[in-house]
Amino acid sequence: MTRSLVALLLLVLAGSVSADDAYDALKASMVDKNHVKTERMERDEIQEFCSKPRGEAGDPEKAKAIREKAMAGVVFPQNGEFLGSWQRGYEVANNGKGLQYSDDPNEPNGGNCYACHKLDPREVAYGTLGPALAGYGVRGQSEVVLKYTWTKLWNTHAYNVCSHMPRFGDQNILTEQQLKDVMAYLLDPESPVNTPYEE
Repeated sequence: MTRSLVALLLLVLAGSVSADDAYDALKASMVDKNHVKTERMERDEIQEFCSKPRGEAGDPEKAKAIREKAMAGVVFPQNGEFLGSWQRGYEVANNGKGLQYSDDPNEPNGGNCYACHKLDPREVAYGTLGPALAGYGVRGQSEVVLKYTWTKLWNTHAYNVCSHMPRFGDQNILTEQQLKDVMAYLLDPESPVNTPYEE
């Protein structure tokens, strides 16, 4: 982070500059590079709502409308099959490539799940921003569990309006098959996520 951006952030925290002015200054400092365009800096309805400072609490009715719109936009698997290969899901969960200017846009994106979650209890490097998901498969594979998990991956804002989790399906970050594979990684009893581990 450059000194000017640090200074801008300090001014926002001090209340001398509004968050919107800081956003405009940050946006003005960006340039297109390779396949990554500055237009992705444009905030959509969810980002706009969730980017407000804590002191400007969001309107509960607006939050409800955003949640309902996100839920209505969920696209379930065309063939009704929710689970793919947990082995491929492991690869997706461990892959952080994609959406950066230095990535090959012709290669599939990864989910980078370990940046925020603990999944396989044997892993030693994982993030803690999201909940630990080791043992996620104990929930079983009922229709309710399958649809809930798919919805969280497709667009988590259907449940938590200001979640930090990417909208993997809604934003076309992962393909339907990749989502099925991550689902299997989370829910298949044979997946390392659900294999008992004693320390």
